[in-house]
Amino acid sequence: MARDERATLLEVHQALPEDQFQSLKFLLEGRVPAGLLLPASRPELCRILLQRFPGNSLRITAGILRQLGRLDLIQRFHLPLAEQISEETPWEPNGDTPKVRGDPTSGCRPGGMPAPPVNPRRLTEKDLMQVAQRLGKEWQEVGILHLGLERSRLEQIQEENPGNPVLWNFEMLREWRRRERQEATAFQLRSCLEPARLDPGILDFLQSLQGD
Repeated sequence: MARDERATLLEVHQALPEDQFQSLKFLLEGRVPAGLLLPASRPELCRILLQRFPGNSLRITAGILRQLGRLDLIQRFHLPLAEQISEETPWEPNGDTPKVRGDPTSGCRPGGMPAPPVNPRRLTEKDLMQVAQRLGKEWQEVGILHLGLERSRLEQIQEENPGNPVLWNFEMLREWRRRERQEATAFQLRSCLEPARLDPGILDFLQSLQGD
């Protein structure tokens, strides 16, 4: 069984393009030390997962693939994907979903938008990654014009994550979330991104989160 698990895990990792493989490693932080993850090759990551999550590595990988939008790989390799994944394997180790009481006039909210939902939750890193995957190549324009971030910080993010546009987007959104603190809600981010020319799926996704 362990041999089959290892072989399947390696095939799944090899089926991912490099940017999604790096995103998979990034999403494992908090469960596996970053010092092990960052330099790990695909075979090395398989070994790490098998050692740390014996008998459960495929389930954990399937949960991340779902975050990355790779349901095709889950189906192709018949990976276990129980409905309880979110409860069994939380992605926010510090329970990063505080309730907030936001000022409806703060941040990016234009005057014509409706009032925010009562007690909205703060966006999680899982939420930010799903937005990051949909952002286009104009990520710096979005960061400067719509999120109010400094160009120098965005250039630093690009240097720290060479060749990985998804992580550029993700780290940019994390920088915005750090600045906004408890105001970093789906409503707030949607208000910021509404004027930008983006994939409509981003706004739809954030709209769906407002009902959580």
